[in-house]
Amino acid sequence: MLSIEDALGRIKKAITMSKTSETVTLKNALGRILSESAYAPINSPYERNAAMDGYAFSSSDVTIGRAFSLSLIGASWAGRPFDGLLQAGQCIRIFTGAVVPAGADSVIMQEQVECDGQYIYFPVDTVAGEHVRAVGEDIQQGSLLIVAPKKINAIDLGLLASAGISEVTVKRPIKVAFFSTGDELTELGKPLSSGQIYDSNRYALHGLLNDINYTVTDMGVIRDDKKLLEENFIEASKNNDVIITTGGASVGEADYVKEILNKCGEVDFWKIAIKPGKPLAFGKIGDCIFFGLPGNPVAVIVTFQYIVSPALNYLLGTKQTNSVKLTATCTSTLKKACGRQEYQRGILTQDDAGNYFVSSSGKQGSNIMKSLSQANCYIVLPVACEGIQTGERVFVDLIPSTEWL
Repeated sequence: MLSIEDALGRIKKAITMSKTSETVTLKNALGRILSESAYAPINSPYERNAAMDGYAFSSSDVTIGRAFSLSLIGASWAGRPFDGLLQAGQCIRIFTGAVVPAGADSVIMQEQVECDGQYIYFPVDTVAGEHVRAVGEDIQQGSLLIVAPKKINAIDLGLLASAGISEVTVKRPIKVAFFSTGDELTELGKPLSSGQIYDSNRYALHGLLNDINYTVTDMGVIRDDKKLLEENFIEASKNNDVIITTGGASVGEADYVKEILNKCGEVDFWKIAIKPGKPLAFGKIGDCIFFGLPGNPVAVIVTFQYIVSPALNYLLGTKQTNSVKLTATCTSTLKKACGRQEYQRGILTQDDAGNYFVSSSGKQGSNIMKSLSQANCYIVLPVACEGIQTGERVFVDLIPSTEWL
């Protein structure tokens, strides 16, 4: 069995990063992967402007250690600049964001001065050169704004907009098809017969694949029929970049995934040394990447988060940034056998001093979804670990999109 690191290394070697792109408007760019680095077409600020409401004046009118007065000759509003040139002995009323006129290089806050008709009285401790935003202070024309590839977030949208960029070039979404396999699976809304279970895996995958960078096709449930499975594998590979199946990847008599994948494509590996999730098939059908995940629902989610998600990110040219790794004091006794890296479901908390503690969220069977739903982290136990006693320190990964603390 491969370690998770070796498995990810082999996947990376087998995957060719997507090079196809498209142009989208900035309003449609949130969450997309930038494929071309963005550069600033203008300076920001575009013109000198005031950082405070107050009065604009020239530093040449300041005499250190003396109070002074200046003649008020007009005002500069945000969007309505003062149309004129400041002369010696003059000042103007100015508002935050308004253009600082020629002849002025300083702004004093309105609370620091006194007004008497057309004269403004400045205090003895007036400081020149303050509260003026310089041209290009934030962004200089031609400078690099965002390095590709990067998933565009809300802050990036604001940055790009401030530079006047209305469109960006992003990676084309990956086409992903997924389906469940198994004669025992029943659709929601139908009563269960003896030996049947509801198909939860497709719903979990639907949520895990809910990303603007994926175009997803749910192909439903395919029975444990070699011919039918092969037909669906081949058909899905023609129109998609990635196929994800659940079930049928183990060694049972009705587990056909590896056999069919060998026949119509190629298998790179099909077992990894993790728990839950050992029976995982990875390969290709033509240029289409194939992941045959286990059938148990917790194993599906764990293998998607630790194997499939990094692969999809690599395909898009981005880094995996889902999990935040911490160390915590374990408050539960954890059972584990040597041989596989284990991801046990846990509940992470933090005390007032900033110390982290983690406890088991319940039963750890790969069919037990309740303990995963209640968890906010995985307790990561290395291959050689043979169990954890209360009070020992452990590594934890925060589960993406969960509430904690």
